[in-house]
Amino acid sequence: MSTNRIGEDFGAGPLGVRFDDAIAFASELHREQLRKVGRVPYLSHLLRVAGLALDFGASEDVAIAALLHDAVEDCGGMATEAIIRERFGDFVADVVLETSDSTTADANSKAPWRERKEAYLAHLRSGSEAAALVSGCDKLDNVTSLTRAIKIAGGEATLSRFKGGAGDLIWYYESVAAALQDRGTLVASELSDAIERLKKTIQALES
Repeated sequence: MSTNRIGEDFGAGPLGVRFDDAIAFASELHREQLRKVGRVPYLSHLLRVAGLALDFGASEDVAIAALLHDAVEDCGGMATEAIIRERFGDFVADVVLETSDSTTADANSKAPWRERKEAYLAHLRSGSEAAALVSGCDKLDNVTSLTRAIKIAGGEATLSRFKGGAGDLIWYYESVAAALQDRGTLVASELSDAIERLKKTIQALES
């Protein structure tokens, strides 16, 4: 007989008004942003990442950090971090910082892509469990969305929008999955499966 590993204490339980506030703030920050392919609102990604985090047992604070994980990187740098810290507390702000690969408000002054990703991976291996979960849920949705976009919009049109192309993307996602697997983060297995589906989708384009 199988044993269910999820006990009564698994999960955040009912969410409060702070989560409502985080959704409103995320919408305020990202309202005009779109995903890389088509005209899909960027908020769809943030809502899915928060939902995945909750499905993997995240607390309300971790789910709030999931909603806001791109806020510093894409919406104002450390000025936005200060707002998050005041509005949602130190824990949420710290997790958002851990899951940001850049904190500059000027997109043109960001470090090169590979340098940022290698620094992100180095921190991922030793950072907090909360940040590891948010990162894994973020990458799981990114990989799943990329696979879907290739099937809908075509591979060339989709992959051309990503720096480094398919090879660097796969390297990065596999490196994240390996780091999470080493840590025992719950999302690691699903992320690895999603990466394999993405690789097969890309390979089918080349055959």
